[in-house]
This record gives sequence, structure tokens and C-alpha cells, in this order.
Amino acid sequence: MIENQGYIQVYTGNGKGKTTAALGSVMRAIGAGKKVLFAQFVKKGDFSEIKILKKRFPEVVVYQFGNEGFIVDTPSEEDICDAVKGLETVSKIIADGDFDMVVLDEINIALYYKLISVESVVEMLKAKDPSVEIIMTGRYFPPELIEIADLVTDMQNVKHFFDNGVGAREGIEY
Repeated sequence: MIENQGYIQVYTGNGKGKTTAALGSVMRAIGAGKKVLFAQFVKKGDFSEIKILKKRFPEVVVYQFGNEGFIVDTPSEEDICDAVKGLETVSKIIADGDFDMVVLDEINIALYYKLISVESVVEMLKAKDPSVEIIMTGRYFPPELIEIADLVTDMQNVKHFFDNGVGAREGIEY
């Protein structure tokens, strides 16, 4: 085993808690004095997790590569440009080993909407500095990324209050 080996973690599935699990790992990493980048794909805005990271944990670098609205059916040209720019940015950071942990929040949604290619993400992961811990979140992870990952957690929805018409609530879901 390489000292300070960084692994590739995936949090996927249709259940709640993928980003929350990644944020728990972020808390542990900064508690241990590690340098962390939290990069969100397909999202932009002051979601509660972004507000707390910026306010209470300024040592965590936060990037957002998306628009304020959600993608419905067809992504815009801007959605594609943001995701491509995001992948280029994080690929360099991951290869350089400047951070101990890099979270790629909702990167799989960017893959699902074909804003970026699976092949480009595979290339990024293969070129990563060995010490960098990578955490990727989002539904619908393709087999190619599941195969490369060292840890995969599939969060399944057993019961959800959304099914009873309850919408997303600030501080709980966003």
C-alpha cells in the first residue's frame, strides 16, 4: 500500500444522502488538517451546504460548474460549457495533487445528460495523483466508473416523504 494512498469513492442510487455522505467525509478531512476541494457540477447557487462551507470552513475551496436552474430534458449550450470547463479544471487539480480530497458532487448528473463523456472522466481518474482521495456523487453511475472505483455505496430509496407531496426543504434537501 502506498503511504497516503487516495482512493476513489462513489455515492450513487435513487436514495437521499449522496451529497450528505460526501460532506461528512469533507468534515473529517478538514478536521484532520487536509486540503479539500468541493466541486459541484450542474449546480450553482447558495445552497445550504455551500453557505456553511464558505462561512464556517473557508479552508475548503468551493467551485460550482452549473447554472442556477435545473436541467429539464435538454441541456443548454451553457450547461455543456460549464461542465466541460469544470472537468478541465478538476482534472488538472487532481493530476497535480494539490488537494488531499476532491469531491465531484453531482458529476454523474453531468454524465447522465451527456455534458461530459464517461471516457473523459475515466481518463481523469487514471491520471490522478496517487495521494488524492476522490469522492463522486450522483445517480445513474455507469459501469465503467463503478469498475474503477474503490468504494461504491448505492443509496436506495425505501420510503421518502417526497412520495407524499412534500417538496425540497431548505436546510434538509438543499
